[in-house]
Amino acid sequence: MGYEEFHRRSIEDPEGFWGEQAQAIHWHKAPDRILDYSNPPFRKWFVGGETNLCFNAVDRHLDARGDQLALVAISTETNETREISYAQLYREVNDFAAVLVALGVGRGDRVVIYMPNMAEATFAMLACARIGAVHSVVFGGFAAHNLALRIDDATPKLLIAADAGSRGGKVIPYKPLVDAACAEAQSPPPHVLIVDRGLDPGYARVDGRDVDYATLRAQHAGTDVPVEWLESNEPSYLLYTSGTTGKPKGVQRDVGGYAVAMALSMWSIYDIRPGQVMFTTSDVGWAVGHSYNVYGPLIAGATVILYEGLPIHPDGGIWWKICADYGVRTMFSSPTAVRVLKKQDPKFLKQYDLSKLQYLFLAGEPLDEPTAHWISTGLGGTAIIDNYWQTETGWPVLALMPGVELKPVKFGSPGLPTPGYDLRVIDEATGERVPPGTKGVLVIQPPLPPGCMTTVWNDDARFLSSYFSHFKELVYSSLDWAIQDEDGYTFILGRTDDVINVAGHRLGTREIEESVSSHPAVAEAAVIGVADELKGQVPIVFVTLKQASADADAQHTTAGEMMRTVADQLGAVARPARVYVVNALPKTRSGKLLRRSLQALAESRDPGDLSTLDDPNALEEVRRVLARGADAG
Repeated sequence: MGYEEFHRRSIEDPEGFWGEQAQAIHWHKAPDRILDYSNPPFRKWFVGGETNLCFNAVDRHLDARGDQLALVAISTETNETREISYAQLYREVNDFAAVLVALGVGRGDRVVIYMPNMAEATFAMLACARIGAVHSVVFGGFAAHNLALRIDDATPKLLIAADAGSRGGKVIPYKPLVDAACAEAQSPPPHVLIVDRGLDPGYARVDGRDVDYATLRAQHAGTDVPVEWLESNEPSYLLYTSGTTGKPKGVQRDVGGYAVAMALSMWSIYDIRPGQVMFTTSDVGWAVGHSYNVYGPLIAGATVILYEGLPIHPDGGIWWKICADYGVRTMFSSPTAVRVLKKQDPKFLKQYDLSKLQYLFLAGEPLDEPTAHWISTGLGGTAIIDNYWQTETGWPVLALMPGVELKPVKFGSPGLPTPGYDLRVIDEATGERVPPGTKGVLVIQPPLPPGCMTTVWNDDARFLSSYFSHFKELVYSSLDWAIQDEDGYTFILGRTDDVINVAGHRLGTREIEESVSSHPAVAEAAVIGVADELKGQVPIVFVTLKQASADADAQHTTAGEMMRTVADQLGAVARPARVYVVNALPKTRSGKLLRRSLQALAESRDPGDLSTLDDPNALEEVRRVLARGADAG
């Protein structure tokens, strides 16, 4: 079956299609009904079916592949590599589950996990899934206030934390952040379970609250904890999206629909089968980390690589070395990470045997064409496939599907709709579909497919207002601008709230960034709109160069060329008002550009919440450059 037929069937006969896909996972009790859509836009998949994510990820593989590697946890921060088979993973998860049970955690209880990319984070997630507890992983880089907000919303029975993380060889103590968050929270957990890595010796313990994982594990080692069979639509985990305003939204995922979506996506999109190796560079604290560092590959019976460290330490070839050492078939990373590698010596791309690396998938932000061409040329035979999705969707909305049929890659586009996603590009004013080549808002016609969020935790009204209230028709708004071409490929142009309105002309920041990035000197570009008395808004560009220049005149010349490039490619209306050359762009620790903060600084406003900022110096650099004045414009 070709791609078109495969996708068409998922839209026209969702119950038949998903009923077939559901056979890929283990059901303790088969579903009574595939889809209940009696209360739009809320839907229930595989109603009455009972299953368990941990059983599907671990237990069911034991007979066939108990000795196969399930997880390889590599840390260049601690110089430690752990190779864990499925049988060993079963033991680790059961021991962890026994500790959770001993601490009074049970079905439906929430557990907040505050840990870096380490094996125990995976054990903790799977242990929660095993006993029916709802985990909520909070990215280890979040500050205490952000952690407190998530604690208060989830009201956890337990918080699990590492003593510390490490980044670039610098230890980041977690325990003081946990203590501060628990002090601030209105609903702090009764217990904090500490996985002591020995990175922060002598951390302060709170008597009666803090417990040591190693001690409890020794008491319960060897315990087999029975699987809790959950109805398909019970919550599996919460993952909070950090919005620009208001409290974070707890994206709630189900059990059965998510397991089925993971099973389908692994073979159809990522072309991974049992025994093959997938390396996802994301942090477990993000949606990609949940789906493709943990649940997806393990449900598929594959081997997953979990990496803690920088992509350039000990050198710019570390990721390619890992791919060569473990025979990685599919790698999943982000455009930002590739742009970081773009600055490294190109020899690293040729240094290792990457003959088994069939695919490099990229997601998290739009993939600009120059970066796509660079990595495609560098890797030679590896297919570079963009994919587009959101925390809310849990798996790709747009991708190419080599496991079904590999359609041609079009750089600049994440591709075509994946199964179950009935996508439309509509006019923001009328809600009508726009013709090919016309800008509009990307929406999904419900019901949302399996794997997508079911609601916002404890807030159905917010689910409706955030995602389904933007148009007269009941559709899910992605809040992204997009264009579809004649072949059905979608091009993402940036957030609807990242649109620059220049004298009545709407310009997506993505378009201008692509144009600026096409200049041969540019490593990375960020475009924002700033207020302008005459035009309403004008585009401002911040760029980093592949080779920094101490020659101010040369820098001015280069910046001027960028402005002309944009004018030539997009027209005079898109010409940047100013170009600033900086040494680094401010990003979150997950690699997303802090465009809001850039905009605030450029307009002399407060940059807002900077708790996820990776490098404070980058923001100071922007302040300094703004005070110095533009390199062009």
